[in-house]
Amino acid sequence: MTKVSMNVNGKPVSGEVEGRTLLSGFLREGLGLTGTHIGCDTSQCGACVVHVDGKAVKACTMFALEAEGAEVTTIEGMANADGSLGTIQQAFQDYHGLQCGFCTPGMVMSAAALLQENPKPSEAEVRDYLDGNICRCTGYHNIVKAIMAASGQSVAPVAAE
Repeated sequence: MTKVSMNVNGKPVSGEVEGRTLLSGFLREGLGLTGTHIGCDTSQCGACVVHVDGKAVKACTMFALEAEGAEVTTIEGMANADGSLGTIQQAFQDYHGLQCGFCTPGMVMSAAALLQENPKPSEAEVRDYLDGNICRCTGYHNIVKAIMAASGQSVAPVAAE
């Protein structure tokens, strides 16, 4: 076992891990941050996306020890300081960008990385950026609308069902 220390969602944390412990496992089991979902363990689905030192990373592809000293942000760190939903999270709710919710944390984290790089992406750029995130429920249309809305761009409202 080896001690690992990092800042997660702005707070210093540490724990004992085996060398083979993935960052996703450390976040979920070691820290109880279960918003980071594990969907495939093969880097295919994107449900485990977190930010490490400001970059979107699939946490199932990184060992916890590789994050030593890093700044890590998980979906739990995307809320506003008062606990209310952050801008992207709120847009996902407002534009029905989720159904079962399993992919949502990874989608939100990927969207945040995209908007950091490109604050006003086109619909095509959003779709291209989400290429590494799989959603089995929504068909992506409302996810794209949510991200466009979170970027401050005009989006047609979602029709009531």
